[in-house]
Amino acid sequence: MPLRMSHLFLRTLRDDPADAEVASHKLLVRAGFIRRAAPGGYTWLPLGVRVKTKVEQIIRDEMNAIGAQEVFFPALLPKEPYEATGRWDDYGDNIFRVKDRKDADYLLAPTHEELFTLLVKDHYASYKDLPVYLYQIQTKYRDEARPRAGLLRVREFVMKDSYSFTIDEAGLDEAYEAHRGAYFRIFQRLGLPVVAVQATAGAMGGSRSEEFLHPSPIGEDTFVESDGGYRANVEAVTTVAPEPEDYSDVPAAEVKETPESTTIEALVEVANHLVPRESGAWDASDTLKCVVLVAIDGDQRLPFVVAVPGDRDVDVKRLESTIAEALPLTGEPQLEPATADDLAKNPHLVPGYIGPATVAGETVTQLLGAEAPSGVPFFVDPRIVPGTRWITGANQTQHHVFDLVAGRDFTWDAVVEATVVQDGDEAPDGSGPLHTRRGMEMGHIFQLGRKYTEALDLKVLDENGKQVVVTMGSYGIGVTRAVAAIAEAHHDDRGLIWPLNVAPAHVYVVATGKDQDIFDTAEKLVADLEASGIEVLYDDRKKVSAGVKFSDSELVGVPLILVVGRGLAQGMVEFKDRRDDTRQDLPVDQAVSAVVDIVAQGLLTRSDNQNKQ
Repeated sequence: MPLRMSHLFLRTLRDDPADAEVASHKLLVRAGFIRRAAPGGYTWLPLGVRVKTKVEQIIRDEMNAIGAQEVFFPALLPKEPYEATGRWDDYGDNIFRVKDRKDADYLLAPTHEELFTLLVKDHYASYKDLPVYLYQIQTKYRDEARPRAGLLRVREFVMKDSYSFTIDEAGLDEAYEAHRGAYFRIFQRLGLPVVAVQATAGAMGGSRSEEFLHPSPIGEDTFVESDGGYRANVEAVTTVAPEPEDYSDVPAAEVKETPESTTIEALVEVANHLVPRESGAWDASDTLKCVVLVAIDGDQRLPFVVAVPGDRDVDVKRLESTIAEALPLTGEPQLEPATADDLAKNPHLVPGYIGPATVAGETVTQLLGAEAPSGVPFFVDPRIVPGTRWITGANQTQHHVFDLVAGRDFTWDAVVEATVVQDGDEAPDGSGPLHTRRGMEMGHIFQLGRKYTEALDLKVLDENGKQVVVTMGSYGIGVTRAVAAIAEAHHDDRGLIWPLNVAPAHVYVVATGKDQDIFDTAEKLVADLEASGIEVLYDDRKKVSAGVKFSDSELVGVPLILVVGRGLAQGMVEFKDRRDDTRQDLPVDQAVSAVVDIVAQGLLTRSDNQNKQ
């Protein structure tokens, strides 16, 4: 049966919603695909459900093709499995926690690693049962602090998560590559260009990890690529550290008074005035910027100092990815700038004049004439290598140290990835300079290893009769996020333009005018199209102007449009292809076959996609 506008549960809007910031949010609401139900939560309306269902079916096709089997878990889950893996605490405020009438703790699932692991443990006990790939398409919940951008940052979303269980790492490698290939085929069929980039595992744990990012200027992720083929999320980039330098001819470090120099810019100006050098003017790269941050760990606030070259800024997200190895944290790192109260509890941290004396060795202690403070960890960027010389804070108001040499005059607790990755930085694999781009995360795959199977004691007997811990992989795709990303990538100033594979219908038939012949002809075309396997959205409204109908046909985004109107007197209908914005007149008796041919050429099936790999 065709969708009929006269009966369809749909109200299009002429104006953008007041809270919409990005095109996908504006258009999905205006075109009647979704409606806001609560902050970070959306109701899916009939046209939206059709698109989401098609996205889900494409995912099912490709997952089934690699031998994965679909299951379905509840979203309300008990606390105990997440306690066993440590994630009940690790998630902190990012999950919704509830209690039942007996005061038992539950959570609304942000992801299901634990439940999949326990399910396999309940069913399998031998290596002969493995490998097994299981997946589900399920609603997930995360207590997003600042929901925004429509479906792109929400509290409730639909996700496909799949998990592989294998006897060893070789099986994991095979499962990982099978999922990786399936992901490229899925996104190809969705009409959503993606790049696979190296990524960090984060709270998920594991070793190898890749994100599938859709390049977009509104993307929340920054990734890099080199001309030689290196690609990585900036959080996963490792800095190419310089070689240690010879400091045998560097003079002894000296403290100088540097009035009104609490910023790098002011310090450079003062340095060039106080200590001009023959080799060239001082610049920001000669200074050591020491930034005080705090790691939130439960109820504790753990201050630390990170030192970076003065021409670089600290990237908190990158730092969060590496700081857990340097600090004794019980959960996932959460960093924020130190407050006035934090600094007041550590008076040796003098704002604007902080230097490595926070963990200084004897040389700097003598230099400053004061006891070296302790208790605040001091970390450095990889560019601070032995022999490099710096101008930095002396931990005294209006004083800086000149010619302070790393390794000679100060040491550090650990080296951490701390700075913003910039265009022109060298790729860690030597493949050339990096270029930064923005992207939306569409999928993420992990080689989890045995983190969850060990915690939940999932073991099977191997071929020698010995119990071994099962090896695990995890693979996710954001379904509702994919709908938003497709809308973001496929629209113009008049509305959405869905790819045929996911469009709510293949063709939008518009009947304009008052003559009954127009509506009779349109009905006949709709029936013939449906009989040919074409999905039709038919605007059969008789008391709506042609202008409104044309506007709705373009806003809703069905890619092909047939207009039955004034041209019918000459035996013609108008055909529009929104994908390339072309128009042509077709004889009525050729319209159906023309649409059928175009749809057949435009739909990308699983077998078509395999042939294009």
